[in-house]
Amino acid sequence: MTKLPLLLPFLKKRGSSANGGISSSDEYRLISLCSSSVQSTLSELETSARGLSEKEVDRRISEFGRNELSQLKKLSFWEDMFERFKSPLVIQLLIIATVSAIIGEATSSIIVGAMILLSVGLSYILDSRSNKEVEALGKRVQSRTYVLRDGAETEIRMSEIVPGDIVLLQAGAIVPADVRVISAKDFFVSESALTGESMPVEKTANPPAEPVKSAMELPNACFMGTSVTSGTARAVVVTTGAHTLFGAISKKLIERREETSFDKGVRSFTWLMIRFMLVMVSVVFLIVGITKGNWLEALLFALSVAVGLTPEMLPMIVTVNLAKGALAMAKKKVIVKKLPSIQNLGSINILCTDKTGTLTQDKVVLEHHVDIIGNKSDEVLNYAYLNSYFQTGLKNLLDRAVIEHVDLNVDECHLVDELPFDFQRRRMSVVVEYEGDNVLICKGAVEEIYSCCTHYQIDEEIYPLIDMIRADLFEEVQKLNQEGFRVLGIAYREFPRTKTTFTVQDESQLILLGYIAFMDPPKESATEAIKLLAKAGVGVKVLTGDNGLVTEKVCRDVGIPFTSAITGAELGALDAAAFSEKVRSCEVFVKLTPSQKEQIVKELRRQGNIVGYMGDGINDATALKAADVGISVDSAVDVAKESADIVLLEKSLLVLEEGIMEGRRIFANIIKYIRMGASSNFGNMFSVLGASYLLPFLPMQPLQILTNNLLYDFSQTGIPMDNVDSELITKPVKWDINNIKRFMIFIGPISSIFDYATFALMWFFFKTSAYLDPGIAAAQKDAIARLFQTGWFVESLLTQTLIVHIIRTRRIPFFQSRASGPMLLTTLAVMAIGAWLPYSPFAAMLGLVPLPGVYWLWIAGFLITYSVLTHKVKRWFMRRFEGA
Repeated sequence: MTKLPLLLPFLKKRGSSANGGISSSDEYRLISLCSSSVQSTLSELETSARGLSEKEVDRRISEFGRNELSQLKKLSFWEDMFERFKSPLVIQLLIIATVSAIIGEATSSIIVGAMILLSVGLSYILDSRSNKEVEALGKRVQSRTYVLRDGAETEIRMSEIVPGDIVLLQAGAIVPADVRVISAKDFFVSESALTGESMPVEKTANPPAEPVKSAMELPNACFMGTSVTSGTARAVVVTTGAHTLFGAISKKLIERREETSFDKGVRSFTWLMIRFMLVMVSVVFLIVGITKGNWLEALLFALSVAVGLTPEMLPMIVTVNLAKGALAMAKKKVIVKKLPSIQNLGSINILCTDKTGTLTQDKVVLEHHVDIIGNKSDEVLNYAYLNSYFQTGLKNLLDRAVIEHVDLNVDECHLVDELPFDFQRRRMSVVVEYEGDNVLICKGAVEEIYSCCTHYQIDEEIYPLIDMIRADLFEEVQKLNQEGFRVLGIAYREFPRTKTTFTVQDESQLILLGYIAFMDPPKESATEAIKLLAKAGVGVKVLTGDNGLVTEKVCRDVGIPFTSAITGAELGALDAAAFSEKVRSCEVFVKLTPSQKEQIVKELRRQGNIVGYMGDGINDATALKAADVGISVDSAVDVAKESADIVLLEKSLLVLEEGIMEGRRIFANIIKYIRMGASSNFGNMFSVLGASYLLPFLPMQPLQILTNNLLYDFSQTGIPMDNVDSELITKPVKWDINNIKRFMIFIGPISSIFDYATFALMWFFFKTSAYLDPGIAAAQKDAIARLFQTGWFVESLLTQTLIVHIIRTRRIPFFQSRASGPMLLTTLAVMAIGAWLPYSPFAAMLGLVPLPGVYWLWIAGFLITYSVLTHKVKRWFMRRFEGA
């Protein structure tokens, strides 16, 4: 083989790929070195089997840097505060607070400022607490490893690993870098964190027999973050840190996260209200200035209208709702890292999940022990148990699964000899003294077992295994393989007690007894969870690096409907249009690379879906970040937990389904406030426009507008604790700014009808039209204006507060759906305060005067009529635009 260019100069100048993934140069170098002989690889890396010297290690650390991963940048306190205050809604509130202070409304300015500080401060405290809890959870990647330095075995920190180091790997060890195996014995590595494949992969020092296209196909390469399940090996380090496959994935996480559904919704609503406010304030300013001739008064009134149009309580409502949800979810073993992710969780209509540990139990279980025609056979189980029990080597997952399946009494059996497993034979045998003979029991890959057999056994009968029936006997194996089982053959041969020494040559003329089949079985809760998710309108798509047969079997068992699966290789061959269609229509994706998982999630979001992604491996990290809400578990690798928005203490779809329902309840209550605030503010300000033009005086004083708005906002503080009707959480819910606009336009003007009715009542019935009489004094005019303003102040506050109970439900309020205790208390308290204020000691300060007793009869009629009419229009609106 042609000698490759020297590696070290290449390492010095290598750089990250443009897309943040493992660079093509890094992968090519790894493939090239793993395709060479061991000696050639060591030479290219300028190292030896004795390892590096300490002096050389120091030089390489200074040149190549430490073996550390790119970490998610943690913001400082002030950076975090700046990000939170940068929100358009917070900026809007800051402007309102500043303007309120400028116009002399110090009380309003303080109140709005306090709302901002409370909202931002509370979200910061809760986010910080959640992140600290997550950091304390789960397992940490081992921080130390063993290497050869100057020929001596030395324990060092993983960060001190450099290219050319010789690392020593054994069962339980974490692979500290991307390495090339130079010697191995019974060496199996779990790559489930990278690929999702539940079964360990055997690794040898031998180069690949055929050219490979991907580093993951190399039989003699191990990757950073994977773990050794059995055996021992020595390996030379090829790449470290960000240039490993693990590191390249971690590096992508530094990129700015895409805006989620929740972020877009809040931003859209905020800008809607800002645009609406700017138009209304400008129009009101001009109308009042032109009709009243006092431009300073017009400015103060217009700015008060701006305050009235701003949903000041939105940050509070959102934060309290999300905080309440986080506490409720914590009781259900769910840690919320980012509060907005709770609402996103309730909005998802597609859940992408890996297979291992979510749909399955994440352990290998012996499912079948059958004879060669598929009948259950205790003899096959007995022989398999004896083989696994008496082998003296390190027992792998399959051996442990056999031993855990049954507990046999083997006191009368004794180990005579053993033929250990090797990768050439792909089988292992034990010789056991059993029922008067020395019985060689062989277990291994079915093809290898077949090559050693001359006979087969059915019940107690033994028949010659001739070529003519070999294919027929293999049908049961094919059936088990197609069902996703990993199948091993069991064969035996009896020898006289006098023979006590055995060799590989004795693995011949065996009798084929049957097969044992293994599976990572589905979780008992998975089927119920899939049904609940389907009922809740959440589709499940399985994205895994595992093979198709196993995945299809599991999906069928848990009830995930699909017609076919598609592999990562098949996806990679599609053009953009075909890729989009496959992502939309297919439910099961197998043999995926990490980047393909991310691409699928992004494509689903591009198609308008709200996507949740549940995973716990290195290969899931970028997909977790790309989703609207990333969901991981406490036992996940650190990079996955850092990428996730929500961390489950129990990897269960049932827990997740409960979280989705909680998210929907939270979203429903947030939307209640937005609908109420937007429609009532729109209606009130629509009334302000007409009244400002028609009346010779201001329809309400600036201080009265602010007080009215403050009391109304206070009445909404019970929303986070409000009950939610069951039909509001039966399907995914997401922000629909157009629907909010329509609701505001259709429902808001209803309040204006009764505002204008109140104007007429005050003008004609209570004779405030006398204001136009040129013969009355200025003091009388002021009293008349105050009576009118008081009448509208009370009616406006009572109607918009009462209407909360109409808008909060699709049902008939009070009878079919009742608000929670806190909601009832706050609304009733505010209505009582509104009725009391004209008679209170604060009346003069607020410019209010006592109202005649007959006024309350009129208002009672208005409230009843308003409630009935709003309910009718609401039901029509929901049937017309929401299908309810």
